Amino acid sequence: DINEEIEEMKLLANTINFNIVDSIKQNRNSIDPATYFGKGKIKTIFEQASILKIKTIFINDDLKPNHYKNIKKIAKDKIEIIDRTCLILNIFSNNAKTNESKSQVRLAYLQYMMPRLSGMWTHLERQMGGIGTRGGPGEKQIEIDRRIIRNDIKKLKNNLSKVTRQRNNQKKLRKDIFKISLVGYTNAGKSSLLKKISGYDAFIKDQLFATLETTTKRVMLPSKSEVIISDTVGFLRKLPHNLVASFRSTLSEIKDSDLIIKVVDLSSSDITGHIRTINETLEYLDADKCQSIYVFNKIDLVNNKNIFSKINKKYNEPLMISTLKELRIDTLIKTIDDIVTMNNKE
Repeated sequence: DINEEIEEMKLLANTINFNIVDSIKQNRNSIDPATYFGKGKIKTIFEQASILKIKTIFINDDLKPNHYKNIKKIAKDKIEIIDRTCLILNIFSNNAKTNESKSQVRLAYLQYMMPRLSGMWTHLERQMGGIGTRGGPGEKQIEIDRRIIRNDIKKLKNNLSKVTRQRNNQKKLRKDIFKISLVGYTNAGKSSLLKKISGYDAFIKDQLFATLETTTKRVMLPSKSEVIISDTVGFLRKLPHNLVASFRSTLSEIKDSDLIIKVVDLSSSDITGHIRTINETLEYLDADKCQSIYVFNKIDLVNNKNIFSKINKKYNEPLMISTLKELRIDTLIKTIDDIVTMNNKE
């Protein structure tokens, strides 16, 4: 799992145009309470970074505020430290297009920053004071920043609450129509699948978190039943809780589904890990009791026939498709149609 996570971190870093030149692992029984890694290992990491003239180090975990602060002290501002949460927030920030998604990412980022301000301001020792300063005599810059962030968080939460109410009103108008959600690990091909089923010209890019907005389309099935199909933000292991919480109203589409289609990348080297993440996220969203089916995508990229037999045996002959090559899309549509017809009879 660690090797898979490191490869995933490389892909995440590539998404914001970083090139990973090396990776370091440490075997420990527990995380160091002060510096995450052991102090000796931290020293080794920085020495190696210095030799390679590296200016940025990514850490494959959510660093606690005191870890971040202590590691930054050792780095002496010569090396930028980015933990997994900060990296994902950066990607979301770059890919957010609508006002809602921008607000959701901004809220998650501010909540992430709030407890880490002291680590970022350790180099500012001077006190704010004198006539005309916003905080009044003797107030530190960090306290001013905290107050600004608290106010921004409050405004963002209020704005997102309004959006949530609007979304709930829209849901009432769609309560009598069969609702389907496409869920899956990021870059599993959900947007491509929505495009093939609905004809909608979805934004598609071979990149982690290429789309963050929920796209909902009405689709007429062969039986003349009309359904709504929604594609939302992809899942990821260790997805920051603040981010999931901020996107909760967007992801609430999933909880209200009559059918969840779990899209899995069959060409992935960590199929089990991806499925575990999908199911854990659905459980977190209280959507794990919804009717669901597995659809394994990207069969055109799989050359090992043993994988097909293993998946068929483990998941009871699930649907296997290729959105790129348009393989077995008709079979999937028929399966959806059969499920909708069965539910309508009930």
